[in-house]
Amino acid sequence: MTLADSDSPSFPPPGPVPGDGAGVRNGPLPGWPEPPALPWRFMLSAEIENFAVLRRHVGLGRAATLIEDIAGRIGRCLPSLRLSVTGRATLELAFEGDSSESGAAMAALIRATLAEPFDLDGERHLVRIIIGGTGASSLDIDDVRLIEAAEKALAEARVKGSDVLHDLAEPVDTYDPVMLMRELPGAIEDGQIFLQYQPKIRIRQQNVASAEALVRWRHPTRGLILPGDFIEAAERSHVIGALTLWTIRRVIADQRALAAVGHDFPIFINISGVLLSDQGFIRDACHLIRDGGARIGFEITETAVIRDPESAIANLRTLADIGISLAIDDYGAGLSSLAYLKRLPAGELKIDKLFVTQLTSSNRDPLIVRSTIDLAHALGMQVTAEGVETPAALALLGVMGCDMVQGYLISRPIEFGAFRVFLDGSRHLDAMASPRLSFRRNEGLWKTG
Repeated sequence: MTLADSDSPSFPPPGPVPGDGAGVRNGPLPGWPEPPALPWRFMLSAEIENFAVLRRHVGLGRAATLIEDIAGRIGRCLPSLRLSVTGRATLELAFEGDSSESGAAMAALIRATLAEPFDLDGERHLVRIIIGGTGASSLDIDDVRLIEAAEKALAEARVKGSDVLHDLAEPVDTYDPVMLMRELPGAIEDGQIFLQYQPKIRIRQQNVASAEALVRWRHPTRGLILPGDFIEAAERSHVIGALTLWTIRRVIADQRALAAVGHDFPIFINISGVLLSDQGFIRDACHLIRDGGARIGFEITETAVIRDPESAIANLRTLADIGISLAIDDYGAGLSSLAYLKRLPAGELKIDKLFVTQLTSSNRDPLIVRSTIDLAHALGMQVTAEGVETPAALALLGVMGCDMVQGYLISRPIEFGAFRVFLDGSRHLDAMASPRLSFRRNEGLWKTG
């Protein structure tokens, strides 16, 4: 479905404008039931289409604050939207609606809000935006999938040159693995592959401990392709080694750039199980990292080790011997084996988000998470909880003694420029502040003996 263009005059919203105050009351009248929740959730990803032109006119410094001006105007005119600045030229806008048409209606309202020129240091400039978005019944979709679908829709909108809105209830086309295998080598050479970074935060110290680098593919005609769609194709076509070596080079450059401005912490790269027994890859990776002078870590899964345990463990020890930090990823998601766990030279264990997302609503998950934390600490490893999305989960993990957290409560994966802005602004402190007192308040619930 394609959204209406900005100059379309006949695009009224399907009902009252969200946030216009009509019919608002502070609570239900005595004896009245609570009104039902709106059935549709939407995520729009908006980008300044003429950002490069504006930057040439107003300069780098003023252009860097333009996205904040846009967010401010939208926030004042459409207060029902939940806005988040995700890059120097991008915004995410979340809201609820009463039907599948509410997304297109809101996009039209956003365009109308930005129709007036902006005063940029005494000069008036029109800002053009392009929007990609998605919507689905709130019972059928989680936040992660909603955001990823909106990012993909924005990538499609860039290629088409017009706004794109997807309904996640409708079936979507799947990618042909043979096509992906054929096109991936050229995508690496043509610069279609890029990285996003997601920070890991120390709970007690409330600082950034490290970050995870995540590979994405921005296809010129198919838009954003996520790793779940192309990593298997890379493994089957034997391109996974070249892709991972490209990732290592890019991460080394980015880690050194961050360290130069005071953000000196390791960046972790996901390593396919196919490569753990590949002596040629291990040799090339060690050579790159030794010569690169950067702090690099690898994340591996236990299932990857099971493919060829003796070779994998020997090669992991080779990596650890030259100072590469190792983390065990997605612990608990597969057939976790204590026999392998005690042999792996890893300093970090990451609890799979499967257990973390249900931490405050399940009876068993807190027991599993707490016992995993204790086991890892006994083996001399630090623990990271993946998929942290609520302050309550963050607070409970702090009480349990978890060392680090990673998830959408802190930051979603973002491109390097936006990641630098995140680090410079210390935005993670906002997410960490509110649960801080609850660490002390709930500590007695978890003390034993």
